[in-house]
Amino acid sequence: MSLARTPTLAALTCPAPRDDGLAIVYFDASLLVVNKPTGLLSVPGRGEDKQDCLAGRVQAEYPEALIVHRLDMATSGLLVLARGKTMERRLGTQFANRQVDKRYVAVVKGLPPLAGEIDLPLAADWPNRPRQKVDPLAGKPSRTRYQVLSHDPLTNTTRLALWPDTGRTHQLRVHLLAIGHPIIGDELYAQAGGAGQRLLLHAESLAFAHPETARPLAFCCPPPF
Repeated sequence: MSLARTPTLAALTCPAPRDDGLAIVYFDASLLVVNKPTGLLSVPGRGEDKQDCLAGRVQAEYPEALIVHRLDMATSGLLVLARGKTMERRLGTQFANRQVDKRYVAVVKGLPPLAGEIDLPLAADWPNRPRQKVDPLAGKPSRTRYQVLSHDPLTNTTRLALWPDTGRTHQLRVHLLAIGHPIIGDELYAQAGGAGQRLLLHAESLAFAHPETARPLAFCCPPPF
């Protein structure tokens, strides 16, 4: 089965990827949109060995750049940085108010229903940090919509488009695991796909209002898998 793609719009320690220069998708006086590689932290972690990150690499060239949102270290794709505090505040408000359209692409084990919604509350799994878990009592409301794009019967894997309506830590990874379809390469949660394979999760598109002019902006960066 192969399905046409629908229009958009709508922690394991490992060496960071080599710094081959920034993959800047867009920039102007207010913001930058960068394609983050897999294996690179969005912001510095704890410890001297976790200081290399996307924010630091961008700030080496644009010292005023500030992270507005984050991607998991293992996730690749589009990330927005504001240029200065005022733009950070305006962009941050859009993310907080769920005014940013986000679409991810993932490859998962098995074949889910052609389209669906996962509505399961999530909370930190404190004894096993940084893992998260479904927690009906203490979890925060979390919702993910998905649609099947294609299925490979030889490997029994499926390519999905994902729209997270909330932005909880590891939300897509935990939600898909919870319905029995872990993301390929997820060594933290499911070890799906074999050791050493990257997590097949990519932030493919973003759309939001320009923080200075309010004009609509939309960006797309196809996954490298």
